[in-house]
Amino acid sequence: MAKNISFTIKYWRQNGPKDKGHFDTHEMKDIPDDTSFLEMLDILNEELIAAGEEPFVFDHDCREGICGMCSLYINGTPHGKTERGATTCQLYMRRFSDGDTITVEPWRSAAFPVIKDCMVDRSAFDKIIAAGGYNTIRTGQSQDANAILIPKENADEAMDCATCIGCGACVAACKNGSAMLFLSSKVSQLALLPQGRPEAAKRAKAMIDKMEELGFGNCTNTRACEAVCPKSESIANIARLNREYLKAKLAD
Repeated sequence: MAKNISFTIKYWRQNGPKDKGHFDTHEMKDIPDDTSFLEMLDILNEELIAAGEEPFVFDHDCREGICGMCSLYINGTPHGKTERGATTCQLYMRRFSDGDTITVEPWRSAAFPVIKDCMVDRSAFDKIIAAGGYNTIRTGQSQDANAILIPKENADEAMDCATCIGCGACVAACKNGSAMLFLSSKVSQLALLPQGRPEAAKRAKAMIDKMEELGFGNCTNTRACEAVCPKSESIANIARLNREYLKAKLAD
């Protein structure tokens, strides 16, 4: 049965990437604990607007754990401390206790500049995909089902890699701001299938080069990215990416 809780929320305010940000504080009273975190932020904004204050800006879209737009750093953890494999919109207030102080911050990465408050520019991920995260080989009309035989374990693993939603939690959690878990998942979903092999070398080099150009850091295998990924992507993908990149460089 739902119960109401009251707590203090500290939320990040920043007018742009070059502006000095700060925390504002607001007391939230009698919030049902079956309220989702984003619904709670909606209530916060309603109270701020009613008080004549500017609403708090944050990203959101589907609110069903699919799109990854709800990119919030909550009490020191990307997407908050939920069950493994959940996004901010799947976090409920029952995870918090009456009297808690909840701190909400944006993703912090040089490659993700703040647009306003907790909304950041994640177009760097789009640029990495545009560098090579696709197939360009002309194959004519669609093949009949099972015309290309693929081992089930490869197909299953490729599908697991393709579930990456590009939310950026891996970057936010990494002490180096590395995008390797995201990049390796996107490379792996193609590298595991025969359709992706013709451009494998070109893809790995182009996407890693773009990642480095955009200011992301390097992976040092702390597994912080894997621990917070809402889709449970594995760092085994990073090992595969490194192999793809090494083979490509040796072939040059």
